[in-house]
Amino acid sequence: MRHLARGNRIRRGAAFDDVSPDAPPVLIIHGFLGTRGSMYMLERRLVDDGFVVVSFNLGTLNVRDIRRSAFLIHRKIERILAQTPSQRIDIIGHSMGGLIGLYYVKKLGGHARVRKLIMMGTPIRGTWAALMGVMTLGLWSTSSWQLLPRSRFLDELAQGPMPPGVEMYTIAAARDWVVPLPTTRLAGAVATTVPLGHSSLVVSEEVYRRVVSTLRPPHEAANDETPATD
Repeated sequence: MRHLARGNRIRRGAAFDDVSPDAPPVLIIHGFLGTRGSMYMLERRLVDDGFVVVSFNLGTLNVRDIRRSAFLIHRKIERILAQTPSQRIDIIGHSMGGLIGLYYVKKLGGHARVRKLIMMGTPIRGTWAALMGVMTLGLWSTSSWQLLPRSRFLDELAQGPMPPGVEMYTIAAARDWVVPLPTTRLAGAVATTVPLGHSSLVVSEEVYRRVVSTLRPPHEAANDETPATD
């Protein structure tokens, strides 16, 4: 079956009939200055492989407060899971999208709703590349300031232990000049490094195979061919 639910209005449909505890919906969250279209190839691949995929509009180019976006995600997830037999969801976040997912898990009770969180090229410790957003967007973009190393937001996110029950994964690009490798590390997460750049993470076939291997139950993932080198 091929299913993709996009947009901010989620209605009960045949897509959710394929959801189960072992195959929950997959929420894709795009990054700063991005749109859902930037994740289209990843979405289509997942849908073609039988996953139920959901994405949302996070405002103009996703530049608003990360906390606000995480709260929006929280509300949407509750609506989705109310329509499915699954009580949990998987999240894939690219760049700042990973921070939105992480804030939801750690600060908004999302650990009770998220089975697996995959963060691709996510600046968990911040990135100085956000200065470009500060200089061009200024006060119009709260998230530009939040993405800077040692920002108040990142300090808040780092406080307290990670809630139990969520499998955490980071996929970092070795040639990423937007989010350098050291900034992607998260204690307790399974870390993978690939020889790519920042934007390539969402289109790479190698990365996609790793994502699918992570999302699928072990007996299914064992049939996938996944490169062993990190």
